Amino acid sequence: MTETTTTLNVSTTQLLKASTLALIGAGLILLIAVLPAEYGIDPTGIGKALGLTALHTPAEEAEEVADEAASVSDTAVIKAGATVIRQSTPYQSGEMTLTLLPESGAEIKAQMHAGDTIVFSWISAGGPVSFDMHGEKPNDGNNFTSYWQGRDKNQGHGSFTAPFSGSQGWYWQNDGSGPVSITVKVSGYFEKLYKPY
Repeated sequence: MTETTTTLNVSTTQLLKASTLALIGAGLILLIAVLPAEYGIDPTGIGKALGLTALHTPAEEAEEVADEAASVSDTAVIKAGATVIRQSTPYQSGEMTLTLLPESGAEIKAQMHAGDTIVFSWISAGGPVSFDMHGEKPNDGNNFTSYWQGRDKNQGHGSFTAPFSGSQGWYWQNDGSGPVSITVKVSGYFEKLYKPY
């Protein structure tokens, strides 16, 4: 019986070619998959097209997410696109009514901090009035900032965010021949609703 021995003859040139192809393949995998997914580096743009860059989370961001998750009990978790505006005063509602005799005027104010927001509605019963919605900074003399003025109106509705801390509110003037009753309703973030005098 004759035994046949097969000898694998691999030349150095063939070995170098195979090694070079393996290195090129590994380099392509590194460029196309590993760098985009692990490090967010995508020099070819193929990683983004394959959705691999979405797998990358920067180390600092990962630490922040972990820290936020650990302290959920005392902080708000905000989803993408959401806006949270924290307020220093609690939410409340208030309502006041005043009566204006002919050719007289009066005010109702809300004491607010800068950034506080209210939703308001006022209605005049008995006739139209002129009005000036304005704000006054503390200890600023007779200076005030007007936000909205009107004449011969029976009502006004809207929302308002205080640009500065101080008193914010309305002055109404009855130019008619009979008494007029004005009721204002306010909801939101303010310290108090009051008549200044």
